[in-house]
Amino acid sequence: MFGKILVANRGEIALRIIYACKELQIPTVAVYSEEDRHSLHVRFADEALCIGPARSQESYLNIPSIISAAEIADVDAIHPGYGFLAESSHFAEVCETCGIKFIGPSAGVMELMGNKARAKKKMSEVGLAIVPGTGIIKEADGKLEQMTAEVGYPLILKAAAGGGGRGMRVVTEPEQLSNALAIAQSEAESAFGSSDIYAERFLENPRHIEFQILADQHGNVVHLGERECTIQRRHQKLIEESPSPFISEELRQELGQKVVLAMKAVGYENVGTVEFLFTPDGSSYFLEMNTRIQVEHPVTEMVTGLDIVKEQIRAAAGEKLRFAQQDITFRGHSIECRINAECPEKFTPSPGRITAFHPPGGPGIRVDSAAFTEYLVSPHYDSLIAKLIAHGSDRQEALARMNRALDLFVIEGIQTLIPLHKKIINHPDFIEGQFDTSFVSRLNS
Repeated sequence: MFGKILVANRGEIALRIIYACKELQIPTVAVYSEEDRHSLHVRFADEALCIGPARSQESYLNIPSIISAAEIADVDAIHPGYGFLAESSHFAEVCETCGIKFIGPSAGVMELMGNKARAKKKMSEVGLAIVPGTGIIKEADGKLEQMTAEVGYPLILKAAAGGGGRGMRVVTEPEQLSNALAIAQSEAESAFGSSDIYAERFLENPRHIEFQILADQHGNVVHLGERECTIQRRHQKLIEESPSPFISEELRQELGQKVVLAMKAVGYENVGTVEFLFTPDGSSYFLEMNTRIQVEHPVTEMVTGLDIVKEQIRAAAGEKLRFAQQDITFRGHSIECRINAECPEKFTPSPGRITAFHPPGGPGIRVDSAAFTEYLVSPHYDSLIAKLIAHGSDRQEALARMNRALDLFVIEGIQTLIPLHKKIINHPDFIEGQFDTSFVSRLNS
C-alpha cells in the first residue's frame, strides 16, 4: 500500500479522497491555491502546500507546481479526483516518469479512452454502437465543411480531452459552425488545457445512462451497475440515480457484460464510466468514457455498499479486486442532487460568502461538501458546493427522503439550485421516470 498520497484537487472531492485515505491509514498531502488556503481539505490533510494563485491554470492545472509539491512532500502516489488534470494523459505520463503512481488508468490507456474521438473508434471496433462523428477538427484544416457534412445537422461539438459540459456547443446549421467551434475550443483550452474538438451527430431527446466499472492491474474487471444521468442543463448533470428507471434487469446484464468485455479488450485498470445515449426507441449508442472517479459516484456506493475511492486506491497499489461480478449486489435506490451556487432560473453563477450552512441529516441521507458557514464560493472554480444523496428501499422512498432533505438544507448568502431540484423531483413525469435530456430546459422555459 502507498506510504503517502498527494490529493491534486480541491473542494468536496479532495475531502472525499482524504476520508478514504484516513480509513486506509495513508497520510495525505493537500495542494491549494492562494484563494483556498482556508479550505477544509487544507485543514484535514496531514500536510498542505500552496501551488499558486487562484487561477486554475496557475495552480490546479499547473503540472510543474504539483509535481514539485509531490517531490517536496515525498509522496509515492497522486490522486487527481475529477476535473482539472484527472483526464490528462500527459499528467499521468509525467507522474509515471517521475516515479509517482497516478491513481487512475495508465497514460497509454487514458490517451486512448480519455480522448473522446479515439475512444469512439476503439469501442466501435469491439462491438459497441456509436453515434456518427468526426476526428479532431480545426478551422485551419480546410476540411471543416466536408467533415461535418458527413455527420449531418444538428451536430454537437465536444472537447476531446474532458467532459462536464465544457467545450460543448450544439450547431443546427452550417453558418453557425465556425463561431461555435471557436467558442468550444476556447472553453476546452481553459478547462482541460487542450483545444481539441470533435463533432458528432446530435441525438434529440435521448436518455443519458452510464455504467460504473472497476478494474485491477491483473485483468479483472467488474461493473457496478448503471446510473441514470439524464436530468441535465447545458450538457451538465444535475440529478443522478441508480438503478435507472429505464433499464430492465435483462438489459443491465447484457450491457454490463459488453462493457466489461470492452474494458478487458483495452487493458483498462482502475475506475471509469462507460456512457451511453438511449434513443426513444430503445437503441443505445456509446457516447464516451470518463477515465476517472465521477462526481456522482456516491449514488453507486449507496446501492452497492462499496467505497469506490478506497477500491481505486487499492487497485492502483497493485491489489487484486476483492470480489467477482457475481458478488456485486444492488440494494434499494439512490438519488443525488448537485447543489450548485447558481441562480435556479437562469443558471448564472452566484459566487459569494455563505452566511449560514446547515446540511440535512436523518435516515438515508448523505451530504458530500466542503462548504461551511462563512465559506467563500469563488468565481474561479466550479459552482458545485454540495452533493445531496438520498437512499431508500425503493425509488419512492428515496424520492421522499430527498424531498425531506431539500426542505431542510439551509444555505444562505448565495443562490443555489435547491428550488429547482424540488421542482424537478416533484414533477409528475420525473416521478413516473418519463424524461429525457431536454426535461430541464422545458421545465425552466
